[in-house]
Amino acid sequence: MTEPTELTELTALRLVEGFRKGEFSPVDATRAALERAERIQPEVNAFVRLFADEALARARESADRWRRGDPYGPVDGVPVTVKDILLLRGAPTLRGSKTMSEEGSWDEDAPAVARLREQGAVFLGKTTTPEFGWKGVTDSPLSGATRNPYDTSRTAGGSSGGSAAAVALGAGPLSLGTDGGGSVRIPAAFCGIFALKPTYGRVPLYPASAFGTLAHVGPMTRDAADAALLLDVIAAPDARDWSALGPVGASFTDALAGGVRGLRVAYSPSLGGQVAVAPAVAAAVRQAVERLARLGAYVEEADPDFTDPVDAFHTLWFSGAARVTQHLGPRQRESLDPGLREISATGARRSALDYLAAVDVRMELGRRMGRFHESYDLLVTPTLPITAFEAGAEVPKGSGYRRWTGWTPFTYPFNLTQQPAATVPVGADGAGLPVGMQIVAARHRDDLVLRAAHALYEAGFTASFTSPSFTSAGS
Repeated sequence: MTEPTELTELTALRLVEGFRKGEFSPVDATRAALERAERIQPEVNAFVRLFADEALARARESADRWRRGDPYGPVDGVPVTVKDILLLRGAPTLRGSKTMSEEGSWDEDAPAVARLREQGAVFLGKTTTPEFGWKGVTDSPLSGATRNPYDTSRTAGGSSGGSAAAVALGAGPLSLGTDGGGSVRIPAAFCGIFALKPTYGRVPLYPASAFGTLAHVGPMTRDAADAALLLDVIAAPDARDWSALGPVGASFTDALAGGVRGLRVAYSPSLGGQVAVAPAVAAAVRQAVERLARLGAYVEEADPDFTDPVDAFHTLWFSGAARVTQHLGPRQRESLDPGLREISATGARRSALDYLAAVDVRMELGRRMGRFHESYDLLVTPTLPITAFEAGAEVPKGSGYRRWTGWTPFTYPFNLTQQPAATVPVGADGAGLPVGMQIVAARHRDDLVLRAAHALYEAGFTASFTSPSFTSAGS
């Protein structure tokens, strides 16, 4: 029998294989994941709530199905966590805000959660988020700060920081995050795991985000193969999302095979000199790019033809923040994260013409990237120009940045364009903090992003960067 601490190190695919062969059961996997979650929570603060009794009950039902040889689907019995932005039936979704009330029936699942429930997944708990997912780190007046598995004095990133820390430390191999400007990619890069922001609409979202069509739902996992597995489950149409894409034509898992040989890869180390990248980050990403070339990709150093669209992004993002807080009275506003209160006030002053001008910038950026991908299958950049900084701060101390977008210039442009973009762990800096590399493809080519990332995992390039030596994790 596999020991519980070993079970927490297994991917979802390996767990399912073990369930099928009878090596261990969903109950074993769930107990191990719950034990790990409870052990890491005091120091890392990845969860807002755990569902121990409910999870074990679902795991027992799954174990019965596996014994009968009749699982509901490819993730039956796999422990899953859900960011506390997404609805999960039977649990309050407070979105990191003291302005939300626990009262109510909470009787509906978000689309991605519903698909996982139908397939028999085991929900371990809800993970932490900054208030309404507004920034690239995870701390909130409601839940406090989520800390990095590699150094608990540092941030896990955000806004899906709880999910990233949970996956990195073995509290469930699969997690659902959301990404409006980098919010699955940022914490995944800081915590040394894989995450994919799919093409907009590939994973339905309900209720609709106040941040509009910037907001994506994406898998956060140990590797690209698990992400493909999760995407195969959650990328199913849902009538509640009018902007969702139609049915997927093929399996993302099946699309992993083939490697990168012959793919045209543009490597942009600094978006044409627009971004100052830490030397350790630049070196790790360059090594990964060289590995892609050795695996047969045609790699060329080339920059996409755009200047930083941060002003347009701010108009859209701050307007969304104003919308999500619009109903609050003066006393409730006083309880908001001060940064959220500030950008909401800024967003409320934007006019409809300002908003439409930002949409014009967005459409032009999309056109430019569409043309770029006529020449290149993939664009590769650092995910972030830095590694994790002190917990509880929106920006690194002494950086001079005003907002979180100052240190995330590689991520939010691809929310504007709605392209698929993933982060892969490719190294560490001198302090042992993870470095991520971003892989971007044209809209609807999620398969290429996953395939290229999987090739790096298959080559063993990422293996040494996915298991933090965190003493409380019980590794």
